[in-house]
Amino acid sequence: MPVHDIVVVGANFAGLGTAHYLLKHTIPALEKANGKSTVYKLTLISPSTHFYFKIGSPRILAKPDLIPFSKAFLPLKDAFKEYPADRFSLVIGEAIELDEENKSITVQDTYSTTARNLTVYYSSLVIATGATANSPLWNLKGSHESTLAALKEMHASLPKAKTILIAGGGPAGVETAGELATIYTNASITLLSGSTRLLTRLRPAISAAAEAQLNNLSVTVIHKSLKVVENTTGRSTNTTLHLSDNTSRDVDVYIDATGTRPNSAFLPTHWLTKDGHVRTEDKLTLRGPVPSVYAIGDVAGYSLGNVFDINDAVRPMCSSIYQDLSGRDKPTSKPFKQNTAETQLVPIGPNGGVGAVFGWKLPSFAVKMIKSKDYMIGQAPKTVSGEQFAKA
Repeated sequence: MPVHDIVVVGANFAGLGTAHYLLKHTIPALEKANGKSTVYKLTLISPSTHFYFKIGSPRILAKPDLIPFSKAFLPLKDAFKEYPADRFSLVIGEAIELDEENKSITVQDTYSTTARNLTVYYSSLVIATGATANSPLWNLKGSHESTLAALKEMHASLPKAKTILIAGGGPAGVETAGELATIYTNASITLLSGSTRLLTRLRPAISAAAEAQLNNLSVTVIHKSLKVVENTTGRSTNTTLHLSDNTSRDVDVYIDATGTRPNSAFLPTHWLTKDGHVRTEDKLTLRGPVPSVYAIGDVAGYSLGNVFDINDAVRPMCSSIYQDLSGRDKPTSKPFKQNTAETQLVPIGPNGGVGAVFGWKLPSFAVKMIKSKDYMIGQAPKTVSGEQFAKA
């Protein structure tokens, strides 16, 4: 009996959601539609043995007992126990090269001290590799151990720090400034927005409210597009920073929260946009640049870079896979409808914050109830188990 290998590369929000949905719904529907004439097997490639709940990073890095590692880092090995072993396999390693002609991916072991490579072949491919931040504090790049080490360094350094500089005026920078200012009240904390205001995806009035809340916590916010151009030691602690105005600052702790780049270096360049994202030829179906290839999440050109966007895309993309493999003319669900309305929740300490949902500005207490109180850490096990995709 022929085997159709569906390979999902990446095991964060996009990859986990896609893998669970395909295994729970799409593959059983395909077997039913095709009279079990084909065996469908799913392989999930993950550079890490663990999922990291990156949404909680600002609080996780602030102090070890606020969100313990045991809740933030969850093992993947038990997340897929419910599926038959002949239908699912987990490959731990980083995709380093793709051979378009042979439909194969070279995967390098991320936990071995010696370079060990494995070749994984695909019939259908889902690219869900996400994006990498400049600092390992914010997400995983390779093994989860590098992020653990960076967080432990923060936990050791922050209580002793007298000067803390955070670069980046997006949610990660603003949230981190709020967390640290609430806990380390004797430290001098500076936030460089790198722009003319904070939180540029939100309306100016909300940006101003965020800055006012940070000022109330004694955080110094600097705009005028002032940026860090060089970290002279490359370290996050006890370093000298050269700034874009030709000045320098000695700081006890430096936190880089200045953005991300797509994890697409292993892909053919003609699959990518100029900025390195995977081209999605049809935004409604999330089909990729060539047949049998699909893209979802932060690595994809259509993405808005948030979890809402990912969750909204899983079902439509999986229905495209079903349509392509079943030969049916109609998808099993509606095409992807991206919600572009203003949506961002930004805690500033545990007692509130700023934000908007689907264009509606939220009061501080609402941000507290939704996110500030625990950074939604209860969603971590649900993400790993695929609970939110239990229904088709």
